[in-house]
Amino acid sequence: MGAFRARALADHADVEQVFVGSHDAARASELAEAIGGRGGTIDEVLEAELDALVISTVTAEHPEHVAAGAERGLPMLCEKPISIDVADTEATIERVREAGVELQIAFMRRFDAGFRSARELVSTGKLGTVYSVRMCAHDHEPADERYIATSGGIFVDLHVHDFDMARWLTGREVSEVFATGTVRAWEAYGRQGDVDSSAMVLTMDDGLPVVVTGSRHDPVGYDFRAELLGSGDSIVVGVDDRTPVRSVQPDAPAPPVNPYRGFLDRFHQAFIDETAAFVDLVLGRGPNLCPPEEALSALAVAIACETSWRERRPVAVKGAGAVA
Repeated sequence: MGAFRARALADHADVEQVFVGSHDAARASELAEAIGGRGGTIDEVLEAELDALVISTVTAEHPEHVAAGAERGLPMLCEKPISIDVADTEATIERVREAGVELQIAFMRRFDAGFRSARELVSTGKLGTVYSVRMCAHDHEPADERYIATSGGIFVDLHVHDFDMARWLTGREVSEVFATGTVRAWEAYGRQGDVDSSAMVLTMDDGLPVVVTGSRHDPVGYDFRAELLGSGDSIVVGVDDRTPVRSVQPDAPAPPVNPYRGFLDRFHQAFIDETAAFVDLVLGRGPNLCPPEEALSALAVAIACETSWRERRPVAVKGAGAVA
């Protein structure tokens, strides 16, 4: 993600200089040279004359780097999540508030053309009364076990995007969750106290049911879709000639010849548009389209799902960071 963000910024007409920092200074310098920027260690970059900061480090370092940016008074774009811990997330948000700086959280689906169209149909009433929402989140390939160990688990790592979408698409809050999950094939997840397959029912605060399913492996490709059924229309997000599904109905269309192979493939343009929106925020040309409180609310749902899965019961979401 750091490399992608650096290239997207370098390609932006309003960005004059990109500084690339990494724990591996040689790697940072190599990337910086490729994009016409400057590279070095993270500390060296933080000491440079900056107008803004993009944080694409590992999740465990997000609070530290957000704090460093806030201390310097820099607007920031930070990959999700801020932290896998509620207390750390709340403390980081408070630092940002005290510093009076902008922090945009990278929930890239908010910038995907299909998801944005779906939200508009809901918010304008063109979909009518929404009866149900269904979402699927299927990774193409399972993660390395070293990543699994620090990911926070399937609900925080994978499904936090779905929880953000459930809120953002419907304009409602999640009031209750019931989650289940198991290890179907990839034992590395089980060794880390995680699962490779999951299913959740979210009840929104107006009673709307939202169903989410997930898996850490899809042999055909990376598949993230949403279906919304309303009294005025029935729509789907994420279905095109690259969607990695194969119909077995007679006379069905042929399967995709170039399915999505990863999240950067599926959401390539969304990531670019998200980065551009951050540049607009820095230059005062647009609002913060995903403030940090949104990350806290999505994390609260993820933690409720984690509790539900472990305790095999419905769990109420009392608010950002509080479950019962």
